[in-house]
Amino acid sequence: MTSGPRSAFSATRSSSVLGGTQRVVTFDRLLVNIGDDFNPDTGGFRCRLPGAYYFSFTVGKFPKKMLSVMLVKNGMEVQAMAYDGYRNQGRKVQSQSVMVSLKPMDTVYLLLQENPDYAIYSNVGPYITFSGYLVYPDSTSSVGYLNNHLSPPGLHIPGCPPPIDGHYDWRRTTIEEPRSAFSVARTSSVLGESRGHREREALTFDVEYVNIGGHFNKTSGRFTCHFPGAYFFAFTVGKHPRRALSVKLMLGRGEVRAMVFDEDLSRRREMQNSVWLYSQQDDGYAVYSNQGRYTTFSGFLVYPYADSMNIDRTFP
Repeated sequence: MTSGPRSAFSATRSSSVLGGTQRVVTFDRLLVNIGDDFNPDTGGFRCRLPGAYYFSFTVGKFPKKMLSVMLVKNGMEVQAMAYDGYRNQGRKVQSQSVMVSLKPMDTVYLLLQENPDYAIYSNVGPYITFSGYLVYPDSTSSVGYLNNHLSPPGLHIPGCPPPIDGHYDWRRTTIEEPRSAFSVARTSSVLGESRGHREREALTFDVEYVNIGGHFNKTSGRFTCHFPGAYFFAFTVGKHPRRALSVKLMLGRGEVRAMVFDEDLSRRREMQNSVWLYSQQDDGYAVYSNQGRYTTFSGFLVYPYADSMNIDRTFP
């Protein structure tokens, strides 16, 4: 929908942040800022166009410090978290992603745990990144462009939307295409058990951020394809203390498309990241989560096939 309303940003930070000195993560390099909706100096994204947005971020772990960074909406609603409680000497990168439904004036930013025991690391590499973009504008909204970044009357500046006009409706200029998107999270852990051979069960979820088309069932943990095309999927899962981790992205009746694995049985909690989700159900395996929402799963239709037909295919 390149002819429709657009909003996208991508920013990086080339220096570390220590807990207790700064809570909101700010940025010193702006790679993309279509619509000028992101302010790198404050670290905040302000919604101008209502719709479903996809956000992702990466943060570097500071040596001998713990890591806890939250993606926050409107100052208090924690959407997802990247975490590593292991105080080892080495550096590593954690990441997280989620899709969120936003209204005009909603804000989204990253918060670091306000405690000297926590920190995030970066250098000119950089280790710290933050990106987001509008996947689907809200076609049911009567709100036009928010006048944050308007061109002066009678003058059109490239990249700036036109002034609000009672007779102007960008939705009329947009070709309606098939829409399908979901983003969910889980707030409790899943522990494997020794119960012998049994049918594989999908990982289920209890928080629903977005479900455009209603194609994802969080109770069964399954996404059913209604529009043939190319889809993007991403998931993050938390590692449970003293349990191994094995989670697979499954297609149909059991075709493995992607996998994350960690057989370390140490007591530390951390994140594992990759693009039905199936968690190994044997004793000794587990997926960790809590109200911080370590475990998330998102997907959306990128390009529908031109000859889309009415067929269903299930992604457990």
